[in-house]
Amino acid sequence: MSLTEEILSQIPGNPLNGLRKADELWTGLKNNSLPLPNTVKEESQRLETVDYDVVIGGGTLGILIGTTLAMKGWRVAVLERGKLQGREQEWNISRKELEVFIDLNLLSEVELKTAIATEYNPARLSFPNNIEIWVKDVLNIGVDPVYLLETLKNRFLEAGGILLENTAYESAIIHPDGVAVNVTEIHSPRLAGEGLGERSIILKTRLLIDAMGNFSPLVRQARQGQKPDAVCLVVGTCATGYPNNETGDIFASFTPLQNQCQYFWEAFPARDGRTTYLFTYLDADPQRFSLESLFEDYFKLLPEYQQIELHQLTFKRALFGFFPCYKNSPLKMPLNRVFAIGDSSGNQSPLSFGGFGAMVRHLQRLTNGIDQALTTDQLSQNALSLLQPYQPSLSVTWLFQRSMSVGVKQTLNPEQINQLLATVFQEMEELGEPILKPFLQDVVQFLALTKTLSKTAINHPGLIFKIIPQVGLTSLINWTIHYWNLGLYTGLYPVAKTLEPLFQKLPPASQYYYYRWLEAWQYGSGQDYHQS
Repeated sequence: MSLTEEILSQIPGNPLNGLRKADELWTGLKNNSLPLPNTVKEESQRLETVDYDVVIGGGTLGILIGTTLAMKGWRVAVLERGKLQGREQEWNISRKELEVFIDLNLLSEVELKTAIATEYNPARLSFPNNIEIWVKDVLNIGVDPVYLLETLKNRFLEAGGILLENTAYESAIIHPDGVAVNVTEIHSPRLAGEGLGERSIILKTRLLIDAMGNFSPLVRQARQGQKPDAVCLVVGTCATGYPNNETGDIFASFTPLQNQCQYFWEAFPARDGRTTYLFTYLDADPQRFSLESLFEDYFKLLPEYQQIELHQLTFKRALFGFFPCYKNSPLKMPLNRVFAIGDSSGNQSPLSFGGFGAMVRHLQRLTNGIDQALTTDQLSQNALSLLQPYQPSLSVTWLFQRSMSVGVKQTLNPEQINQLLATVFQEMEELGEPILKPFLQDVVQFLALTKTLSKTAINHPGLIFKIIPQVGLTSLINWTIHYWNLGLYTGLYPVAKTLEPLFQKLPPASQYYYYRWLEAWQYGSGQDYHQS
C-alpha cells in the first residue's frame, strides 16, 4: 500500500476515490479523449416572453454575481447541481480585496468579520540556500466558504433571487430575444426505499451566465476540445500536529527539478490545523504523471518541508485538483446572450489555481458591466465579449509560467528555475513593496515589471540569456507584444478617464461601450490595484 493510499483511506469522505476520479478526468484531458459536448444551438424563432433576466449555471461563484444583480432589481435564477454550500477549506485572499463585499452591500462589516476564519502574518517566499523573503498582508486572510456562501445565499433570496438547488444544466437554445435553458431537477427520496426522481424544466431568460467551471459543457463546446496550453496540478492536506503554525508560505521551493517538473509549496494556518499544498506547472502531454503520483511525492517531501514526521500529524482533509489554462483567455463565448465568469472564463493568471481571487477582483466591474448590458440590451456576442476583454497584464504572465516549467523531453539545469526565481524575487524585494506586493496578488503593472526586468538584466545578464532557450523564441516574441501593450494600456487609461464627463452625455448604449474599453485599459494594465 502506498503512502497516499494509507493516509487518504483514513480521512473521512473517501478522498482516495475522489482523487482517482479526478485522475480519470486528467487522463482524458491529456489524451484528448474527453467527449465534446454539443449542448447549445441557435434557432430563429422568437421566445416572445422570458421569465428571468439572468440565469446563472454554477452557484459557488455564481452566487456572488447573482446576488449583486438581484440586489439591482434584476430577475435572477441560480442553478446548482447539488446543494449550494461552501467547503470546509478556507479561501485565501488579501484583506484589501475583501472590501468589495462592503462596497457592493453584499456583507455588513460584522458579517465580513465573521466570514474571516483565519488571519496571519507574515508570509514567506523561500528558495534553496536559505534565501527567504518575508511580506505582510498578502493572501493572509482565510475566508470561511461555508459562512460566506450561506450569507450570500440568504441575501440573494431576500433580494428576490430564485435558487434552484439539485438542478443540473442540460442544454440551451438561443433565440433572437432570449435563451431557453433546459435543466433537470433531481428530487431526493421523501420516503425510505423511494428512487430518485427527475423533472425537466425550461427556464426562459434574456442572458445565460456560465459559472460551472473549467469543465462546463458550455466552455468545452466553445473551446471545441482544444487542449490546454498549460496545467497547474495541486495536491495537499489540512492537518493538526504542526508545532509552528503562526506564519505562512506564499511560495516555497527546496528541491531541484524532478519528474521534469519544478515543485512549489504553499502553507497557511487554517482554523482547524495547517494547510500545505504542493503544486507544479506543466503541459498536458500524455506522458505526464498522475495526481496520485504527485500526492505520493507530497507525502515523501512534506516531512522535509515542514520539519515534522508524518506520524506526528493528524490529517483532516485531502485537497487536490488540476487547473487547465488557455492562452485564449478570458474566453469570449462565440454566442449571443451567453457569457462566462469565474473559472469558466479563464479570467485568472496561469500562475494561480482557483478563481475565487480573480472573481472577487473583477466583481465590481462585472456587476456594473452586466447591469449596463441588461439595461441597454447589449447582449450580442460582440457586446458581451467586451466584458471579458484582452488583458495584457494577464497575457504577460504566460512567459513567467513558461519559465517555471519544463517540457517532457527538455533538458534543463536542475537548479535553473530556483536560481531564476530566487534572483528575480530578491531584486523585487530591493525595489520595495509597491513592486513586490501586486505581483504576489497576480497583478502585473508596466512600471513595476520594467523596473524588475531592467534591474535583473543589469545585475544578472547571464541568467536572462539562459531563459531564452528554455521558453523559446516564439514565446519571447509573443511576450514582447503583450509587454508593449501593457505599456500602451497604462497610458490609455488615464487619458480615457479624463474624457468621462463627455461620454456621460452620450446615450446609455454608447456609454456601455465607453466604459467597457475604459475598464479594459484599467484592469488590463493593473491600475485597478490599490496598495493595502
